[in-house]
Amino acid sequence: MLEYFWTVLGQVITLFLLIAVGYVLGKLGKINAQGTGQMTSLLLYVVTPCVVWDTLQMHLAPERIAEAVPCAVLSLATYLGYSLIAAPLFRKSPSDVRAPLRFGIVYSNVGFMGLPLVEAVLGEEARFYVVVSMVVFNVYCWIHGVMVMGGRKALSLRKALINPGSVALVLGLPLMLGALELPGSVSAAVGFLADLNTPLAMVVIGTQMSAVNLAESFRQGRVYAASALRLVALPILTALVLLPFDLSPMLYCTMVILSGAPSAGNTSMFSQRFGQNTTLAAQLVSLCTILSVITLPVVAVMAQALSGI
Repeated sequence: MLEYFWTVLGQVITLFLLIAVGYVLGKLGKINAQGTGQMTSLLLYVVTPCVVWDTLQMHLAPERIAEAVPCAVLSLATYLGYSLIAAPLFRKSPSDVRAPLRFGIVYSNVGFMGLPLVEAVLGEEARFYVVVSMVVFNVYCWIHGVMVMGGRKALSLRKALINPGSVALVLGLPLMLGALELPGSVSAAVGFLADLNTPLAMVVIGTQMSAVNLAESFRQGRVYAASALRLVALPILTALVLLPFDLSPMLYCTMVILSGAPSAGNTSMFSQRFGQNTTLAAQLVSLCTILSVITLPVVAVMAQALSGI
């Protein structure tokens, strides 16, 4: 178990070294807010669909494919549970503070932080579960997350259902179900773009953190409280609740590790989009990400111990 802990810690440190590159470049002014926004668009609209297509082109074991529906149902159930837990929190805080804190508790960084960690720890096949969870994340976030940040009037079912992840899944499913393969050069290009997900996402996180007063983040009690829920309480709860369902060890570990990822970058983006406290949102994402270097290895070891993988 100790060996597994050091393996996960090594992977987390690798991710943080990539984040450090973005942080330094941001502090030096080599990448500004506009550049960060452009890289984020590249990730969302090009790299994420390529990750989905590249995953669906993999020769997955039949039991992995059979677990797609349970994985989607469990992902939805966890988001519903997290939403119920977060709903009554921070009631005495102003609405522009309450919204990003609740949002950051519910939504973890599934695609940019969870995916590379799960793949590094559990292997390439585990990426399939993360892709399924990402699609559920995008749909649920654009329904519940929009309502948290902008209210019911801001809700758009079209945006919830039509997003890069879900569109890529719909287009890619016939390829997987029909055992079809993309032409060699196309498949290679998709694979190269999919490989950008880890380094580019980490650099983006680093540049976003460079714009935040990190010292101030460490002085915010409510940010610590939200971070503790996101990084400690929810992973433990998820691990215990999922344990009786007798899931395959790989699916169980994936779900628990994803539940322990830091707050999603969408916390900052949605805060800006819907006029919430963007500074607080960025502080939450930054503090959560920094603290996850300690909590993620522990969460991963807990998942491994409970699943027997």
